[in-house]
Amino acid sequence: MSLPTRPINNRPQVNNLPHIGLQTVLRAGAVLAMALVCGVAWAGDVRVKLTKQDGDKVVIMPLEKYVAAVLAGESSVFRSDEALKAMSIAARTYAVRLRGRHEKEGFDFCSTTHCQRVDLKAVTARLEGVAEDTAGEMLWFEGKPAFACYTQDCGGRTEDASAVWPDLAASYLKSHEDPYCVRLGGAAWQWAGTPRDILVALKQSELRAPKVLEQIAVRQTTASGRAHVLALIGGGETVALSASSFRFAIGRGIGWDTIRSDKYRVSFTNGRFLFQGSGAGHGVGLCQRADRMGTEGRPYREILSFYYPGTIVGLTARGLKWTRMGGEFVAVMTTQPGQDGGLVEKAERMVRGLSERTHLEAPRHIEIRLYPDLDTYRDATGAPGTVAGFTRGSRVDLQPEAVLRARGVFDSTLRHELLHVLVEHRTKPGLPVWFREGLVEYLDGQGRGRVKDLVNRYGADAVMAWLVRGLPPEVNDSSSSHATTKSK
Repeated sequence: MSLPTRPINNRPQVNNLPHIGLQTVLRAGAVLAMALVCGVAWAGDVRVKLTKQDGDKVVIMPLEKYVAAVLAGESSVFRSDEALKAMSIAARTYAVRLRGRHEKEGFDFCSTTHCQRVDLKAVTARLEGVAEDTAGEMLWFEGKPAFACYTQDCGGRTEDASAVWPDLAASYLKSHEDPYCVRLGGAAWQWAGTPRDILVALKQSELRAPKVLEQIAVRQTTASGRAHVLALIGGGETVALSASSFRFAIGRGIGWDTIRSDKYRVSFTNGRFLFQGSGAGHGVGLCQRADRMGTEGRPYREILSFYYPGTIVGLTARGLKWTRMGGEFVAVMTTQPGQDGGLVEKAERMVRGLSERTHLEAPRHIEIRLYPDLDTYRDATGAPGTVAGFTRGSRVDLQPEAVLRARGVFDSTLRHELLHVLVEHRTKPGLPVWFREGLVEYLDGQGRGRVKDLVNRYGADAVMAWLVRGLPPEVNDSSSSHATTKSK
């Protein structure tokens, strides 16, 4: 299953946070502290504005729950799990790249196809499982998340991204034939509309048009053969209009089941304009009829490679040259081995010292990943630049060492994140987040907090034993989160 949603409060309490490392947060700066006080959505969560039908409110959910809800809204009819995995990675990458699209309105994404269609009520165990199986995986191009757009039906040939978004130069989004799409059967459609209905729809969208409409001609097409520029002719007047603007105006004014794509021809018959076309949507990126590739046995990485050639699937920024430097317990991944070479020995000493002091066994394979710059760190982890470290299991992601040292927080950040590794290595499944985070705070020498109070009451040995045995009933918080600890 995907990660369950943690309780959402207007003002989140520190004890309810997923693992960000409180020491890391406290020393990261006043900006992050203000974000906590004001109740801003935490890194790794997304703020989604639901439709009126679903409550007309903004909800906060973990990224993986959002991905599962997008799968429910966009591709629940897929038969192939491999195709669903490809869709989950595209949806996750799209969300990370475009997070904050509606920032001025107070949320990240709407729940309609304007962003990605979300259907929380239709999420199933299968869709949650797919989201978890690919958790964190994204499409990368030159170390950055790709623009992983997708389309309902490409009609047998995908579109070039520049035809839809002129300012977007993406070598992995070029037009190409898609034989898998047409194997599923015909995608032909037709729609007829009166001149009056079309003019009314254009006026509602505040688009210029002739006073009377006598002819609609396709004046310019894209490389894929789709309409690009239309000529609206009537009463001695000719108005040029982009085909996409025309399609959206008709969709908003008359219905989205009318002109389904820009791949059509148009004629005038019996007092109506007849549009006959194929496909649905803009045609760029992954075609959602890619389910056919999955049912033919193609793995999800091959599906993604077909629709986004040149991109790389991975958990962290790909397209960068990583160097691995290993010790007995710790391996450091860096793009600057000359600069970060001393970290292995330092981390080894720190792990041994922390393990000896806390009596917590260290896992044999701890990975520390140092990013070359803040942009790459943010892209790979989803964390803002004000959060110094991100820990998941036995892997620690850190901002560049030089950046953290300039803030005076490198040693404290590394110590705190390594304590989380030790704690998580011994944690009983289901142990609430407030206890795990609080225990790290206590072990890090912070003389405050709920866990510190429990130590004063029950003794350190008893509290440490709960890490493995679980909390006794009298202290178990029924409202605590059971989400996997993540440091962001």
